[in-house]
Amino acid sequence: MENQSFTKASEVRQPVFFIPHGAGPCFFMDWTWGPADTWDKTKACLAGLAATLPAPPKALVVISGHWEEPVLTASSAAHPRLIFDYSGFPEQTYRLTWPAPGNPHLAERVVQRLQNAGLPATTTAYRGYDHGVFIPLKVAFPAAEIPVVTLSLADSLDPGLHIAAGQALAPLRDEGVLIIGSGMSFHNMRGFGQPDSEARSREFDNWLTQAIAAPDAARTALLQNWSSAPSARFAHPREEHLIPLMVAAGAAGGDAGRRIYNDAPLHACISAYRFG
Repeated sequence: MENQSFTKASEVRQPVFFIPHGAGPCFFMDWTWGPADTWDKTKACLAGLAATLPAPPKALVVISGHWEEPVLTASSAAHPRLIFDYSGFPEQTYRLTWPAPGNPHLAERVVQRLQNAGLPATTTAYRGYDHGVFIPLKVAFPAAEIPVVTLSLADSLDPGLHIAAGQALAPLRDEGVLIIGSGMSFHNMRGFGQPDSEARSREFDNWLTQAIAAPDAARTALLQNWSSAPSARFAHPREEHLIPLMVAAGAAGGDAGRRIYNDAPLHACISAYRFG
């Protein structure tokens, strides 16, 4: 039987987000690879998320496009380190801090829920916060007081598996846990900065936004077949930055999804989504 000690009375149900985490440490440096304000709108979106919540989250479960394992893996580290998994950026961006605590007990519950749903899953005590976690969350939750459990992708990148993972984790929302998918709705590294990318990236973004707004069953079917969408493989030559959205959509259940942010930094259309 699942340990219930994490659950408290009268927890407030949290929504689910899929957020863009930008380019490396872009929010904490002078951006010189294009206009200086390239990432300002993305940063403003992230900075405003907490104010839209029904209550402060008890904990965060974050799925980053920068962590893949053979099976779904939750970090049970009590004090996760920062993983500076970007290169070529200013020296000060390798000295950023964001000391949010982990939550080993919640990590075990995450894995238990996944396993109970028939999904292979495990924990690791060694994984820290990659930049898909600490960069956007340093903007969204700068006090670094809320415990965070990170969850890997399964390296199969199977959409159905990740939707099922989100479905298994959905009840945590009723305990005040905020589930966040962190990736990018466009992630073609050769397409960034190319003027002719904007129309093709917007074509996929418009399809994705319509899929997210569809009712639960239709949304699931559309997302499972995302690679058939217009310009899908242009937007995602490899889909690791899209798959966190599948977990978020699964965790949404019957809650409606909607786009809460859209911009085209570096000529690439990107969006953020909220469910519930």
